[in-house]
Amino acid sequence: MKPTLVILAAGMASRYGSMKQMESFGPSGETILEYSVYDAIQAGFEKVVFIIREEFHQEFRDKFEAKMLPKIEVEYVFQKMTTGTEKYEIPADRVKPFGTAQAILCCQGKVHGPFAVINADDFYGRDAFVKAIDFLKNRANEQTYASIAYKLKNTLSDNGSVSRGEIITNEKGELVGIEERLKIYKKDAGKVVYLDENEHEVEMNPETFVSMNFFCFDKSFIDLCEKEFDEFLSKNISDIKSEFLMPKVADIFIKKGMGVIEVIPTDSVWFGVTYKEDAPVVQEKVKELVQNSIYPNNLWA
Repeated sequence: MKPTLVILAAGMASRYGSMKQMESFGPSGETILEYSVYDAIQAGFEKVVFIIREEFHQEFRDKFEAKMLPKIEVEYVFQKMTTGTEKYEIPADRVKPFGTAQAILCCQGKVHGPFAVINADDFYGRDAFVKAIDFLKNRANEQTYASIAYKLKNTLSDNGSVSRGEIITNEKGELVGIEERLKIYKKDAGKVVYLDENEHEVEMNPETFVSMNFFCFDKSFIDLCEKEFDEFLSKNISDIKSEFLMPKVADIFIKKGMGVIEVIPTDSVWFGVTYKEDAPVVQEKVKELVQNSIYPNNLWA
């Protein structure tokens, strides 16, 4: 089966204040996700599945299909709060779907082989997609998944704190766990710290590898999400802020001895637009990459 790229694009972008998935950052109006799809095509992906909210379906089609369809197969699935919840009554005051692992459930019937998952609003860089396609074509199976790992220092914002999942590995370089670190920010002299549960600063090594939600899975992961979502709902349906997330399901996969998750470091440059103030920085970095002929002036010309 040909590897598929799944793009999580259903987020509400609450911190950013707008639909950043649709905002232009490239010299010819390209969005960040267009650079991801372009890099994926160059690496060898032949199909992309966008997970979106149904009310933005036509807007997505109008903006992207004409550009991408000649080069890659494009499909859409809709993340709804009710996906996978048929046995349960959702609290009336819940306003958001249940998270990234619920989003994966939407891909049943659309993803038939190994697949990679990324966020729509993160710039991952070409090397990450090259390494992902190599893994998906040669090593992915029901017992072997992968996480593309970025150095912490390359994932920080100058405009506020961020949360990152610190990757913990064993001696074989396999994922043992992902520790969520909240409120990470830069300090003087190149130091990086996060705030623990007592609001105390804890220093982190800037070279530490973190997860940026770039995972590589066998299609069996979708079935695992379905099984674990039912267990999650049985315990958390009444908690309106509860989230069913991919790293949690990946952790269950490891802890239950179902297989291993390789950690694949990448040298790719990561850009993020967590805050509005990040946008001009990202635009400038993209401009530099175009000037250095890493990308053409118009991706789809």
